[in-house]
Amino acid sequence: MEQGCRLPRLVPLLNKMRSLVAILFILVAGPLSAADANFHLYLLIGQSNMAGRGKLTLEDKVAVPRVLMLNKANEWVSAVDPISFDKKIAGVSLGRTFGIEMAQANEDVKIGLIPCAVGGTPIRRWQQNGDLYQAALRRAKTAQQAGVIKGILWHQGESDSGKAETAKIYEQQLHAMIAAWRKDLKNPIVPVVVGELGQFWKRAEHKATVDTALKTLPAKVKHTAWVTSAGLNHKGDGVHFDAAGYRELGKRYAAALRTLQAK
Repeated sequence: MEQGCRLPRLVPLLNKMRSLVAILFILVAGPLSAADANFHLYLLIGQSNMAGRGKLTLEDKVAVPRVLMLNKANEWVSAVDPISFDKKIAGVSLGRTFGIEMAQANEDVKIGLIPCAVGGTPIRRWQQNGDLYQAALRRAKTAQQAGVIKGILWHQGESDSGKAETAKIYEQQLHAMIAAWRKDLKNPIVPVVVGELGQFWKRAEHKATVDTALKTLPAKVKHTAWVTSAGLNHKGDGVHFDAAGYRELGKRYAAALRTLQAK
């Protein structure tokens, strides 16, 4: 009888011991689930020419193996255009072709696109304390639960080309933004690829200043690259690339990114 009375008293102690063992296991073994090192993620930021405004075809709606995108609901789905959801007019972008090129270059990985671009936005909203930067950072951190961010793609500048006061500080803001991303993503050498504004873009008086800041980035900030928009056409509005132009840009971004990763 005496031993039987002692047994219930041991139950709380045993439960505490089990809890301690579980805590020790987590501390030693790490999280029960970890990000997939072979799920390579790419952050797509900027304004409308990153979001994409190209005319859609049935081909753009075909799912491609190992190329995914993080949708508006933060779910991983097949990367089909439009991958962006910034506006109803979103269409073909450079992102899907970029993802396809990166997947074909390495059959051992999956590619995850994190579209965050918003049409018509100035670079000040992409500074570390800006609303679009913070929104993109939240999506990036969500994505990091599943994979590893391997690069950042940036196409923006039209909105800052119209006034001397915004164009002249563009380079400073561009460099500051890249430094902020590297700090917040805890990766001081994450590759960043930027693109030249459309050579057909003639409306902005200070376009040359912004384009110079983009083109000279690799000479001033390590682990960055610039791609040209030479030979690419607009969709008829003098502002946005046509679908073929976006697909070619995607190939150019992918080639530049792979070169940075190989260094």
